[in-house]
Amino acid sequence: MNKSLQVKKVLNNNVVIVTDASSLERIVIGKGIGFGKKQGAHILPEQVDKLFVLKDENEQEQYKTLLTHIDEKVVEVINDVIVHIRTRFDNDLNEHIHVALTDHITFAIKRLEQGLDIKNPFLTETQTLYPKEYTVAEEVIEVINKSLRIHLPEGEIGFVALHIHSAITNKSVTAIKKHSQLINTLMQMVQHALDLKIDTKSINYLRLVRHLRHAIERISMGDIMEEQEKLAKVLKEEYPICYNLAWKLIKVMQNALNKPVPHAEAVYLTMHLQRLSRYDN
Repeated sequence: MNKSLQVKKVLNNNVVIVTDASSLERIVIGKGIGFGKKQGAHILPEQVDKLFVLKDENEQEQYKTLLTHIDEKVVEVINDVIVHIRTRFDNDLNEHIHVALTDHITFAIKRLEQGLDIKNPFLTETQTLYPKEYTVAEEVIEVINKSLRIHLPEGEIGFVALHIHSAITNKSVTAIKKHSQLINTLMQMVQHALDLKIDTKSINYLRLVRHLRHAIERISMGDIMEEQEKLAKVLKEEYPICYNLAWKLIKVMQNALNKPVPHAEAVYLTMHLQRLSRYDN
């Protein structure tokens, strides 16, 4: 028997504080991992392969604090859906998802019990930007609703999708929400300026939103784009409304991201806007 993980304290049937071979504390999470365990017992290596181990001290302390306020059944269900997320993406997840998703779902359940419904203004953009994460989030909400016999609103799918995207990309949920909010603002500007009632399922809408997402990521990382002076001149003359709107969008992005936007971005935005105005009007 490998004795590298020794039980220090059982927090509940699914969460155990252990010490490793270096006497460092870890939180080990897994279905039934704490059942019947006593202080000093050992966790088998084959069990650890099926578990999550929180190594970061801050994450550990936040998670311990959360557990004191949460029903064990809720903890078990959330851990089950995190396993489901990892399986669906066949990818390691940032361990912060245990704290972030547990905290979010617990708060969502509390709001539900109080009869409060927080609307998600970025639901459509989230579904467009992160389609696989959104699909998995639908599965997660379905499992939670069925297991806990509750009915979390549709908006929670979008919030969970952002947590999933954060966990698989190691980006903060705050940054992801900020970018989603920016895209929402930009799309409202487009709709108003072009006097469009946009079909959010249309291919041109999807292309524009995804382009904006990639543009924001490029701008945030400071990527340089090759100038398109000749094409820019043609587009400015042929499609002045879309070209001017593209520059308005660029100025909003510059202010929101506090980063310079390459002039070439106006070319690509103008082409997307022209397609949208021509085929979705």
